[in-house]
Amino acid sequence: MTKVLGPLGPGYAEILSPEALAFVAALVREIRDGRKACLEARRTIQARYDQGERPDFLRETESIRTSEWKVAPIPADLQDRRVEITGPVDRKMIINALNSGANVFMADFEDSTAPTWANVIEGQLNLRDAIRGTIRYVDEQKQKTYALNEKVATLFVRPRGWHLLERHFLVDGEPAPGGVFDFGLYFFHNAKALLQKGSGPYFYLPKLEHHEEAKLWNQVFVKAQSLLGIPQGTIRATVLIETLPASFQMNEILWALKDHSAGLNCGRWDYIFSYIKTLRGHPEAILPDRGQVGMTQPMMKAYSELVIQTCHRRGIHAMGGMAAQIPIKDDPAKNEAALQKVKADKLREVKAGHDGTWVAHPGLVPVAKAIFDEHLKTPNQISNLRLDLSVKREDLLTPPTGARTEAGLRMNLEVGVRYLEAWLRGIGCVPLHDLMEDAATAEISRTQVWQWLRHGAHLDDGRTVDQTLVERLLAEETERLTGGKFTEARHLFLQLCTQSTLESFLTLPAYEALVAGSAH
Repeated sequence: MTKVLGPLGPGYAEILSPEALAFVAALVREIRDGRKACLEARRTIQARYDQGERPDFLRETESIRTSEWKVAPIPADLQDRRVEITGPVDRKMIINALNSGANVFMADFEDSTAPTWANVIEGQLNLRDAIRGTIRYVDEQKQKTYALNEKVATLFVRPRGWHLLERHFLVDGEPAPGGVFDFGLYFFHNAKALLQKGSGPYFYLPKLEHHEEAKLWNQVFVKAQSLLGIPQGTIRATVLIETLPASFQMNEILWALKDHSAGLNCGRWDYIFSYIKTLRGHPEAILPDRGQVGMTQPMMKAYSELVIQTCHRRGIHAMGGMAAQIPIKDDPAKNEAALQKVKADKLREVKAGHDGTWVAHPGLVPVAKAIFDEHLKTPNQISNLRLDLSVKREDLLTPPTGARTEAGLRMNLEVGVRYLEAWLRGIGCVPLHDLMEDAATAEISRTQVWQWLRHGAHLDDGRTVDQTLVERLLAEETERLTGGKFTEARHLFLQLCTQSTLESFLTLPAYEALVAGSAH
């Protein structure tokens, strides 16, 4: 039994057809108990970390790490992924991203889309139209029509993580897992059309913390392909290594998705957020200002290099991280400084062995592409096995060094509230301080404030971070921010930073506020 609780806008019935909903319901029933078990396992494992244990490579899966095997061969249109652009599933973004000159566009139902009912279903409509080449967007103000070029990027879709629900669709009286809802509707409506075009249904999988969670996705893939009569192994998925526990299980995650794997990706901001969250009970793991936790910090460098070594050993892509900068049109000097940062970051990635990288804005595609073209003369560098590396447990756990400053604290408070306010209005991708930010920014901002408060961290001027200081700085940073959803955002952000127990994801209570609010 299924039930749609969200209102039906124009075209919604085409996406929410009885056949499509029955397909999604079958996938939900296939993994419902497994998903609940995986989420319960997260809580159990985190409780051990809170008592002093630290993540480690798993003894019971040592044979997977030490034996020689490869994932399935790479499809032709995924051989070269040197520049990938990501963004939300709104109509104009999809057109611009597919036209951007990037090799891949990852359409995102997760961190850069606030999951209002309208955003989710209209995103599905937009992707359906894009795949069929009929998508158009008319900007009345500019009197400009946007349409697809003849040559476009290869399309990936990122469904929501295992922790999120879709409260507007019930299966047997329970809200469907958001990720299965996103995946199922997209796959049902588009898998065969993609195959007819010589491509396939390709995905990014977010927020995995254990190889059993990858195995659960593989179960979804097998069931979906079986139900539609599509050959097993047609689906391909890149897993974002954006949690600290997952960094110890890269081989196992690739093994779990062996026939459906498209490699691994470095999800930097979420990885730092997960480092704080996982080691929240460990005072030795207090981080400096988040702006100082770059990819040259030893723990971040080790994590990135382990992704490369692991993927290449298994014959698949190791994707680099995001350049979140956006062009600064009114300040050429500032814009050039930002571009130099992007160039240095992409040069580091390609020299380390990454097969591709992410950008957040079409203006950065040629910048990243030029760096990779200069140093990567083949479609990928999977043959670069990085046998010189030997990444140990401590390499992944050693805290980064740097200062904790009032400016860093202020930045967390201001950016966190400003992003959350936009999210509560249904906007998940927000330009702030010349960077394109998504939910990962708000997550690292609020967990870092929580961590500093929890452990009484000292700023570089000797002051202790306490609730009085946080509340004063929050008031100062947000006093000029009025209207919109700022009152709700400020209250929720402060609550999440100061409560005794760290909320696992900001988007869990924020989604309840989103559903309860007007942005349906």
